[in-house]
Amino acid sequence: MSKITGSQAIIKCLQEEGVDTIFGFPGGAVIDLYDELMDSDIHDLLVRHEQGAVHAADGYARATGKVGVALLTSGPGATNGVTAIATAYMDSIPLVILTGQVPRALIGNDAFQEVDIVGITRPCTKHNYLVNDPDELVSTIREAFYLASTGRPGPVLIDLPKDVVASKMSFPEKKAIKMKTYQPNLEPHPGQVAKACKAFLKAKRPVLYIGGGVILSNASKELTELAEKTQTPVTMTLMGLGGFPGTNPLSMGMLGMHGSYASNMMVAKSDLLIAVGARFDDRVTGRLDAFAPHAKIIHIDIDPTSISKNVEVDIPIVADCKHALRAMNSWFDDSKDFDASAMAEKHQPWLEQVNEWNDKHPLSYQDEGDIIKPQFVIETMNRLTGGDAIITTEVGQNQMWAAQFYKFNDPRTLLTSGGLGTMGYGLPAAIGAKMAFPDKTVIDVAGDGSIQMNIQELATAKQYGAKVKVAILNNNYLGMVRQWQELFYNRRYSATVMEVTPDFVELAKAYGAVGLRAKTKDEVEPVIKEALETDNVVIMDFAISREEGVFPMVPAGKATTEMLLV
Repeated sequence: MSKITGSQAIIKCLQEEGVDTIFGFPGGAVIDLYDELMDSDIHDLLVRHEQGAVHAADGYARATGKVGVALLTSGPGATNGVTAIATAYMDSIPLVILTGQVPRALIGNDAFQEVDIVGITRPCTKHNYLVNDPDELVSTIREAFYLASTGRPGPVLIDLPKDVVASKMSFPEKKAIKMKTYQPNLEPHPGQVAKACKAFLKAKRPVLYIGGGVILSNASKELTELAEKTQTPVTMTLMGLGGFPGTNPLSMGMLGMHGSYASNMMVAKSDLLIAVGARFDDRVTGRLDAFAPHAKIIHIDIDPTSISKNVEVDIPIVADCKHALRAMNSWFDDSKDFDASAMAEKHQPWLEQVNEWNDKHPLSYQDEGDIIKPQFVIETMNRLTGGDAIITTEVGQNQMWAAQFYKFNDPRTLLTSGGLGTMGYGLPAAIGAKMAFPDKTVIDVAGDGSIQMNIQELATAKQYGAKVKVAILNNNYLGMVRQWQELFYNRRYSATVMEVTPDFVELAKAYGAVGLRAKTKDEVEPVIKEALETDNVVIMDFAISREEGVFPMVPAGKATTEMLLV
């Protein structure tokens, strides 16, 4: 068998895995690999900061369901990507990150641009590798893609010493990957499925609580079938939005710290909580002893370490969400004890109560004449796009307003940093999504603070024709922290006032993009319409009500029923 260079082997591996796009930034440690990319059919995007590369790969992965790939050089190139790697890790996003490393003989000698990126990223990757043997390069890359995309997905990092990449090696035939220490369980235990369904039959006040696992496992169809078959109301985590149609009458929107009143109340009063692909994080549960106190809890998750980690559950089902939901649907279809009309009738009083809560305290805001309310911007965006857009967000108030007031009917249409809460995520993620779906409308909902974290990626968007739209909800504050200071720190706005903010319209022009501004409510719709019709990257700058808050809000340490409503 003729031998090829490590660079050639890496490219062949990427092509073998169906990789069509990678995001990165070159440097000496990966220059051989970048040279080889020029002769491949893989689309290589040059970002303006390595954090942007990994976020863009993350956005690409969330939008497509495929493994995203980022290529970073050694030392500062690798460390610049760590925040974005941690972002993907917290949200279980499948990525493979290739990092350059100094030659093997120099490792440990404090060589130029040397850093122990394997050690640094060990806590925030699903797995990582330092390739010491050229003959193990191909098998390592194949294993990395397998690990990233199976079980509970996550980022996998491969550190590539420069001399390994330059070495000659054989390219072995691809075989099925089998790992003794890694065997994720996809199929649910039939006995546990039966227990869960029998508990469902007895429940009078059931709630389906869904998280990002429903989207990651492509289980939205099965989830919707179960909800409608059993006439059970559905609430979603931030990561679960789009996993169940937001316009479905059974949808009560998001739960938790900034969730809807109906969602939080129905969880508190439920007698059966079916958690699907969710991990009971603190933003959802509030005070643990007051979370779903009357409910028997069923928990479906592919990660056994998530079961009973935060909340003790009664019926665990360790399985892929799609497989588990399909099994539950089949159980109901085959059961003589299940009567859909009888269950619907039994649940009708419960649904009436849930809808009463929703009618009493809907997600709303006060109109103040000509002043632009951020919620109105999101509502208008939802109406003008028909809900048919990929929405990315930054982090903070902008993120919560988007989650509350945009109706996500389809999975993989909300791309946001949930677990880590990374400001600067939205713009590069939007570029990744737009490269995957060039014909889709992609909008980054941003704040004037968070957009500046990675605003340099406007150059990337412009260079590669990723005609994303950016909606900046501009209040000249770091809004979410300011809201906490207003409510709990006597309006002492320490380090949250953005006294110097760019003219975003002129900044857009500097990058060759289009800048639009709305200062009054009447200007909001024309600006959004023009942005959607413009064949270019567009920044929309909305001068919103400066001290508008995100409500409902559950204060830290409180029960989710102790919501601040205004």
